[in-house]
Amino acid sequence: MTVVLITPRRSPKTIYNDGGRLAAGFKGDAGDCVARSIAIAAQLPYRQVYDELATINAITPKSKRRRSSSLGKVTASHGIYTKSAVFKRYMARLGFVWTPTMGIGTGCKVHLRKDELPMGRIIVALSKHYAAVIDGVVHDTHDPSRSGTRCVYGYWRLS
Repeated sequence: MTVVLITPRRSPKTIYNDGGRLAAGFKGDAGDCVARSIAIAAQLPYRQVYDELATINAITPKSKRRRSSSLGKVTASHGIYTKSAVFKRYMARLGFVWTPTMGIGTGCKVHLRKDELPMGRIIVALSKHYAAVIDGVVHDTHDPSRSGTRCVYGYWRLS
């Protein structure tokens, strides 16, 4: 079950949503934005997504860009290497399609704003963060929009 709280202190365009993390028995803060956003957008149990991503994290080999201390560990609490072929296959299996919104040297074309994103269930890739967006409303544990100036590198759209 997903816990959704709407508080007046938060931006009206952001709904607090932990993706079911607390209900799955996890406590405290973690760098689990990828697991959270997938659980929210795909409407899957957080524990299931976390376990699958933890396995992917453990089997993804070290590369020039991936020098994480979590290499070989079965965890999804400290980030996921989203550039790996294994991760991309996982997202495709869930029914997501990747749409890049920025290329090398192109500058920021799409921001984390309702009028610049497609409707539906998407997961946006931001600098060092992933967030679920449903019909233009951010579902996350905080407002990552930077008042609408945050650049979206691309998004996974549920087809």
